[in-house]
Amino acid sequence: MTAPLTADAHAYGLAGDGTADDGPALQELVDALGDATAADGRPRTVRVPAGRYLVRDRPVRWRSGVSLVGAGRGATCFVLANPGAPDRPVPLAWFTTAQHGAGPENHIADVTFARFEIDGSRVQTEEYEVLAKGLGLQYVLRGRFSDLWIHDTAATGFGCDFLQDTVVEGVLTERCGRQDPGEKMGGAGIGIGVGGWGPVERLAVTDCTARGNGTNGIFLELQQEDWVPPRGIRVTACHAEDNRYGISDWGADGLLVTGCSMLGNHVAGFDVSAQGTTSVGGRGGIVTGCVLDGNAGDGIALGNTPGPYAFRGNRVSNNGRYGYWEHNLAGGDQEPATDVVLESNDVHDNALDGIRVDAPLHEPAVFGNRVRNNGRRAAGAAEGGGAGVRCGPLSLTDEGADWLPGGHRGKEVRVAAEPSAGDTAAEPAAGPPAGGSAGAPAEATAGASAEPSAGAPAEVTALVVDNTATRLDLVPVRPGAVTAWPGGTPAPGAAYRLPDAPAPRAGLTAAAAVTHPYVHGNRVRDDGHPRTQVHAVWLAPDAVWTGGRVSGNDFGGNASAATRFDSPPSGGRWRDNAG
Repeated sequence: MTAPLTADAHAYGLAGDGTADDGPALQELVDALGDATAADGRPRTVRVPAGRYLVRDRPVRWRSGVSLVGAGRGATCFVLANPGAPDRPVPLAWFTTAQHGAGPENHIADVTFARFEIDGSRVQTEEYEVLAKGLGLQYVLRGRFSDLWIHDTAATGFGCDFLQDTVVEGVLTERCGRQDPGEKMGGAGIGIGVGGWGPVERLAVTDCTARGNGTNGIFLELQQEDWVPPRGIRVTACHAEDNRYGISDWGADGLLVTGCSMLGNHVAGFDVSAQGTTSVGGRGGIVTGCVLDGNAGDGIALGNTPGPYAFRGNRVSNNGRYGYWEHNLAGGDQEPATDVVLESNDVHDNALDGIRVDAPLHEPAVFGNRVRNNGRRAAGAAEGGGAGVRCGPLSLTDEGADWLPGGHRGKEVRVAAEPSAGDTAAEPAAGPPAGGSAGAPAEATAGASAEPSAGAPAEVTALVVDNTATRLDLVPVRPGAVTAWPGGTPAPGAAYRLPDAPAPRAGLTAAAAVTHPYVHGNRVRDDGHPRTQVHAVWLAPDAVWTGGRVSGNDFGGNASAATRFDSPPSGGRWRDNAG
């Protein structure tokens, strides 16, 4: 076979009719072009006209110097399927350490994947298989992944690791990780393993969208515990919505996240923790100019990191639990996080505390922030049923209610479980287990069935993301789902109940050791009607506040006293604070 610099896929046997298996012809073409590139050093390109190209039962082993370029999203589509090999994952292109000996000296170089769609909906493995991706390449040098649409894969959609001098741009991932129950590795929209190239990996992820994916929208994950967390990775102008986690740093160093939106994710908008395969959290990162709004759990969740980490100029609002939550998961780093910076953020209208510290901090700096009108979960217990009560796939309406708007944000509503006659909105078996994902707060996991007491009617629960005076808006039972109800929409008139509001709810709460903090120039108050942020600062009974400086802050206008000290501070200076 001759090997032109640009090869038309149809001219080399690919049918693109959606019926014929185009995998063997594509493999033959990739091998021929790869051999030619190895011989003369000149990279080749496969041009793929519009059509649906079936790749069945076997992935295509990729070669260095071979690019794949389609006619555009929705025009050129690769359909992945495994009807004859139910135990085998079928990514479109793969080259890995375990299967092919990939490494720094045996890598894929000078490749572009651009302007096509990958449909993974026809791959179904007997058990969850982390390699059932859309793209699964490791050790890529000088790669470009551009203008791709990857959807409905069994595991991660874009699952490429160790990307050096590489750009990932304009990649849309939707409903990937559909076989991941939420507690397995992978299952993300864009999941990138890091650390294989050493202490620096030059990677830009820009203008990508991840929506409705089983675990993360976008995440970076250190792949071996003894590797050095790499620097040089940037995530810019990306959008993460309706994933379990929006964007996560599970092992990078100095990750830059800029100008991104993280909206409506189920556990957290931005997460640093020990969730990853090596239980190593990120460190040294900077998150700036982002919007983290309407997430069912926390806006920012930071833990299992030695620090530093900085959050500057972000909007953190309307989240179902905390705006910012400092925490540590078991199994990861437990040392105090040093040099955490919260600067010039607007933290408002979150359900509980604006800033919550449940893990040790050393020398944090909190300055120039507006922390206002938090504690929105202020509505009392409520119940109802009968005429005027109806449920939709993602809502519950009680025409007779008069709830505080936003007052049930983040609560679980319990509803009698009898479904509507003929209801077909139940979530398929790939939904999450009753306990939710590993590490997820219970109140940030929707769709769990309640355990009824003896003789009590069965109930289902759903998580409230927001409410008006008469309507509860609910979180889907899992990312990408069309319903909040695990067993079908409850019947009209079904009885429901909502729990009471927790208290207190503060702008800044410390419930762990905080040593030598610098808290200056913040506006921590509530100007709402009614006021729901009970205190500006609360030192909870488990807090140990030692030294530092708290000065020049505006602590006035909260629902109760400006400060509440259930554990008095030790040393330091508290002065010139209004309120």
